[in-house]
Amino acid sequence: MTRFTAAELEAARDRPVPDVVAGGLRVLFCGINPGLMTAATGHHFARPGNRFWPVLHLSGFTPRQLEPAEQAELLSYGLGITNVVARATARADELSTEEYREGGRLLAAKVGRLKPDWLAVVGVTAYRAAFGDRKAQVGPQERMFGGTRVWVLPNPSGLNAHWTAQTMAQEYARLRVRADRSS
Repeated sequence: MTRFTAAELEAARDRPVPDVVAGGLRVLFCGINPGLMTAATGHHFARPGNRFWPVLHLSGFTPRQLEPAEQAELLSYGLGITNVVARATARADELSTEEYREGGRLLAAKVGRLKPDWLAVVGVTAYRAAFGDRKAQVGPQERMFGGTRVWVLPNPSGLNAHWTAQTMAQEYARLRVRADRSS
């Protein structure tokens, strides 16, 4: 893995990272926003310690653990990645309420265009902020975007100590089973 200096990471601030998307996906995973490492590399969930890629494999979404640089391979499994807010920050708490709300509006429009079977928002706090649903919990949601169902997953950040990789994988696997049934 490439090592970046603090100055190189800071230079990636506010830089968007291209989505990995296509029409008709089984599941469109949606992060909060790119971190600086993700923006510096151009690869989603690139920070060492982020558990997205291991959990995706442990839950059965991918036959092997992909590296962030292999993110385009997700499309062959009917999976994609986007973010609620496009701009990169060091921490999610740098985002404003307005950015979350606008991100939710743009995400709803994107889902309307792409029509995935499922939108999986990775982070209940981000989901609550983007869609004004203060009572949302991890799991399937009542909200739909057209024919797209919504599932909130635990945030795979290493900072989310409430969930282990194993317990996260169990929740991601619950979604995978439902997504497999609807395919």
